[in-house]
Amino acid sequence: MAGPLSHIRVLDLSRVLAGPWAGQNLADLGAEVIKVERPKVGDDSRAFGPPWVKDKEGRETRDSAYFTSANRGKKSITVNVAKAEGQELIRALARECDVLIENYKHGDLARYGLGYDDLKSVNPRLVYCSVTGFGQTGPYRERPGYDFMIQGMGGMMSVTGEPDGTPGGGPQRAGVPIADIITGMYASIAICAALASRAETGKGQHLDLALLDSQIALLAYQNTNYFSTGKPPGRIGNLHPNIVPYQPFKSSDGEVIVACGNDNLFRKFCDAAGHPELAKDPRFVTNGKRVENRVEMTRLIQEIFGKRTTAQWLTLLESAGVPNGPINDIAQVFEEPQVKARGVKIELDHSAAGKLPLVASPMRFSGTPLDYRLAPPLLGEHTDQVLKDFLKLNENEIVKLRADGVV
Repeated sequence: MAGPLSHIRVLDLSRVLAGPWAGQNLADLGAEVIKVERPKVGDDSRAFGPPWVKDKEGRETRDSAYFTSANRGKKSITVNVAKAEGQELIRALARECDVLIENYKHGDLARYGLGYDDLKSVNPRLVYCSVTGFGQTGPYRERPGYDFMIQGMGGMMSVTGEPDGTPGGGPQRAGVPIADIITGMYASIAICAALASRAETGKGQHLDLALLDSQIALLAYQNTNYFSTGKPPGRIGNLHPNIVPYQPFKSSDGEVIVACGNDNLFRKFCDAAGHPELAKDPRFVTNGKRVENRVEMTRLIQEIFGKRTTAQWLTLLESAGVPNGPINDIAQVFEEPQVKARGVKIELDHSAAGKLPLVASPMRFSGTPLDYRLAPPLLGEHTDQVLKDFLKLNENEIVKLRADGVV
């Protein structure tokens, strides 16, 4: 069956990660996504290597592995939006699309006659999603925004990493650009909601997504912890500010994460570990008490953990129903039986690489299952097809556009 958004066509003018992530989500959901890139150069992230995608003969291509992570399912066309003819092509395509995604700096597309108000006049049903560092309003709206700086400004780095004064202490960014990714996820939700609204009203609208807003929202309970206490939370490494034990412990040959999210799980853990008395100790009988006595609680559990191997602990805790897990590297992730059973790793036919391994969307539907039709495209791979099929241009018109540097 067709995906849940198979009736939707998207014009994706975004690049790098936040906007493309949203476009990829929509493509996974069945939408037809047309990615607009700069002629000869393309999306900035095509050059974010090494590592590079290798072709069928093992030679490095011009496309980075980074680019392939966010552009599955799209058709690539090249258009020079700085030229009047290019702007007209975008307007013509926007007339045929349901959604437009862009992450130009505030006001840039409006100068080309491609802002929301401009395109609303040619397609009142268009859902126009702008993704920027700081949004369309406020004193910072014209500043460029990048994930690393947003993680710093938005508070994420203040709660990530080991405490000051400890080995490796100091602020750390997350290992992936989470400000970009969460903004792309919020954009995906907002676009779907706007499409649902359009189904009722017949009207599109302008969506204003900002990396800073999204990063702050991602802090979740750290925000409300601050609101409740008036004290900014600090870095506590792999500990949880509100739950104990919820952390890794060193076994005799590695580490195991234990996640006792309630008092019943803590009692199960104590029984499985052979120390039921800990669950009855007044210092540890409730989660609140365990948080208050975190240092002593951690010391006692660590002494117990060092007496067994990682494999022994995983087997013991699993049989007791206590949430646990190893700390895998990414190679080990894809060897997990559960990951294999869920089909998380997929392969798509790539025009240069042949079979290209990628990661499936985590969205699963019982009635409209996702169908991964297209690998990440080569630069401009679908330009002629899109211009012919959607804009009804003939071969001579396309040749002239190429000669004039428009596509």
